Amino acid sequence: MKKSNLLVAATFLISFSALAQTTDPVVATVNGVEIKKTQLDQAFEQNLMFVSDKIVTKEKVLNDIINREIGIKKAKEAKLNDDPVVKAKMEDVLYHAQISKDLEKKLQGILVTDKEAQDYYAKNKEYRTAHILFRIRVSPEKEEVQEATKKALEVYKQLQAKPQLWPELANKYSQSSTAPSGGDLGYLPAIKYAPEYFKAINGKPNGHITSPVRTQFGLHIVKVLGVHEWKEVDPAIYKKIIYDQKRDKILEEYFADGRKSAQIKINKQYLK
Repeated sequence: MKKSNLLVAATFLISFSALAQTTDPVVATVNGVEIKKTQLDQAFEQNLMFVSDKIVTKEKVLNDIINREIGIKKAKEAKLNDDPVVKAKMEDVLYHAQISKDLEKKLQGILVTDKEAQDYYAKNKEYRTAHILFRIRVSPEKEEVQEATKKALEVYKQLQAKPQLWPELANKYSQSSTAPSGGDLGYLPAIKYAPEYFKAINGKPNGHITSPVRTQFGLHIVKVLGVHEWKEVDPAIYKKIIYDQKRDKILEEYFADGRKSAQIKINKQYLK
C-alpha cells in the first residue's frame, strides 16, 4: 500500500474514533467504570416516566447511577454473588428473562374480545356475601376438625330456624375480621373466592344460607347478599382475567415442551 493511502486510512481511523467519542462521550467514571451519555439519557428518560414530588435532573440521575456502581463494587468485593439468597434471586431474574425472550411475541399477540369477557362473566358473576368462619389450621389434628364441624353445624341449625339471627351469630361465633359487620365481604369477583366457596353460592338467590363449606381457611357458613349484572361491573377486570387465562395456557404449553427434553424424577410419596 502506498504511503499516501496509509496516511488516509490512519486519518480516517483517528477521525472515526474521535467521532465515536463525541457521539457517546463519557459523562463520568466510577472506579474505572465508564458511564456513557447514552446510559445517562436512557436512565433520565425512564425517571421522567414516573410521577414524583421531586424534580428530576440529569445530575440527580447521574448520582443514582454512580451510587449503583459503588454498590455493585461493594457487593462483588463481599462475594455476595455466592450467597444462596442472592443466587436464588439472580436465578429468578434469569428465569423471567428467558420466558420474556422466548414468549414476548406470543404474549403481545393475545387478544380478548368483549364477547369473551361477557361469556365468562355469565358463569362467574360478582357476588356480595357474608360468612361465619370457623378456622381450621392447614395441617389440623382430627379433633380440631371435629370440634369446628360440630360448632358450625350447631350455628347452621340455629340459622335454619331463625335466619334473622345472622348478625348476632356472626358477631358471636365468626373468627373472621369481618365478624363485627355481620361477616360482610362486599362484592368480589369469582377468582377472589376459594373454589369451594364460590361453588356453594353460584346461582343462589339473595338470602340463601349455605351449609358449612370447607376451604383452606376452615369452615364457612355463607349468606348471599347480592349479585351484580354485567352492566354493573368493570369490563376491564374480566378482560384481564381472560388475558391471564390465555397467558397461562401459553406458559403451560411452553413448559410442557421444555419438559420433553428434561430429565425429571418425582418421588410421589412425599406429595401426600
